[in-house]
Amino acid sequence: MTKYLSLFKIRFLTGLQYRAAALAGLATQFAWGGFYILFYKALNEANPAALPMEMGQLASYVWLNQAFIMMYATWFWDKEIADAISSGSVAYELTRPTDVYAMWFFKDMGNRTSRAMLRAWPILLFAVLLPAPYGFSAPDDWRIVPAFLISMLLAFVITVSFSMLMYVSTFYTVSPLGVRVFLTAASEFLAGQLIPLPFFPQAWQKAVALLPFASMNNAPFRIYSGHIAGRELWLTLALQCFWAVAMIALGRAMMGRATRKLIIQGG
Repeated sequence: MTKYLSLFKIRFLTGLQYRAAALAGLATQFAWGGFYILFYKALNEANPAALPMEMGQLASYVWLNQAFIMMYATWFWDKEIADAISSGSVAYELTRPTDVYAMWFFKDMGNRTSRAMLRAWPILLFAVLLPAPYGFSAPDDWRIVPAFLISMLLAFVITVSFSMLMYVSTFYTVSPLGVRVFLTAASEFLAGQLIPLPFFPQAWQKAVALLPFASMNNAPFRIYSGHIAGRELWLTLALQCFWAVAMIALGRAMMGRATRKLIIQGG
């Protein structure tokens, strides 16, 4: 475990060096956060019954989504891992006395964590200073904070394990671009990154809630805002635990099958 934590630390420290990119990203997140909140505010004024969440809940959801976008973004792609598979240099990594799946998993976690840290605190600090109902507010019940943090961690594990599935799929394709574009578009929509899942039609919500995507950023952000509470909160955490285990098991199975049949040409 020590060597994998070292990989996490190396990637984390490397990611902290990209401060200019983080500053550019902050402007984008501020703009999109404001756009979404103004859109929901206009919708609320036109038809209050059209909003399945309160404006305060939506504002907190939006700012959390923007602050931690790099932690839960399925479009985030570690080009080094994908290129290693496409070029065949993954053969060198397979000869090392390490678990390649775990190595890539911790690398991806380190990359995401560092980029999220550079963006999260300025965005949330800015959002806290905004007046209601535009700003980020504290939860109504501070007792949900432990559940929120646990849900954040589980959602992070599920997101990284989903990214691992996209990396492993590169073993089976000539180019990973098609798989990446399709899965990224589907996951962003079904995880509530574009619009919160409560806005979906009632007939869709029950089915979508059971998918792994709903256990990503959707779950912790709605827990924080108070939209998921009581019995539903515990069911959500249990479902997140299930998907965290299931996605890692699926990724490992796909990795094992791919590497058993791997053929590297050239040299």
